[in-house]
Parts: sequence; structure tokens; C-alpha cells
Amino acid sequence: MRAEEIAEGFPVVSIDSDALDAAGLLAEHRLPGIVVTDPSGRPYAVLPASQVVRFIVPKYVQDDPSLAGVLEHLLNVPAADADDTIIEVAAIMARLRSPLIAVLKDGKLHGVITASRLLAAALRR
Repeated sequence: MRAEEIAEGFPVVSIDSDALDAAGLLAEHRLPGIVVTDPSGRPYAVLPASQVVRFIVPKYVQDDPSLAGVLEHLLNVPAADADDTIIEVAAIMARLRSPLIAVLKDGKLHGVITASRLLAAALRR
């Protein structure tokens, strides 16, 4: 089974999008994260839903290290080629600790594989 076979359409936001739009998509669709694209539509970053919390935490809490942890987002976009096997996709996901993987076909975003979708495909008999 190849990555392109289990990749699915997935909401994405542009790097120029408003942060609240991204947070709204994550909440509305109960997404584990979202792919951020550059102006040409290529994957730029993955923003895990857990990192969006910083948008709702008051600044004074963010400024006090004893009250809030450091939040980071993945700028090294976790991506797989469309012809990668699901084992290769799983290895990328595990190594980068990402809740989703962007699937590229001919250098363009083809779809996204979430951890739950990957597990479902791997457990099919």
C-alpha cells in the first residue's frame, strides 16, 4: 500500500492566513494538526493542534515559565512521497513525532495522512 492510496483531502491554511482561521478549522473538524502552505501551495509547516493553545493562553501566563511550557511547531514539514509505503510513512511520523504527514505528488500537496488513518490502514487485513 502506498501513501497516495491512503492520503485524504484535508483542510489547509496559507502562511498568510489568520491564526484564528487555523484555530477555527482545527476545532470545527477536530483535527490533530493542520498543514500550512506557502503562497505557491507547497507545504511550509505542520501546526499541531496542541500548539494552537498558545493563541488562547493569556500573554502573562505565556511570559511566566513557571506557569506555561514552551510551545514549538514543526517547521521541518513532515512529508512523504506519494509512492512511499505505509511503513515508510509510519517511520517519518514516529521520528518527527507529528500527528500528520503531508503527501507530495509531483512536488505538490496531494493530501494528508493522519495518525489515525495510518493506523486504520495498517490494521486492515
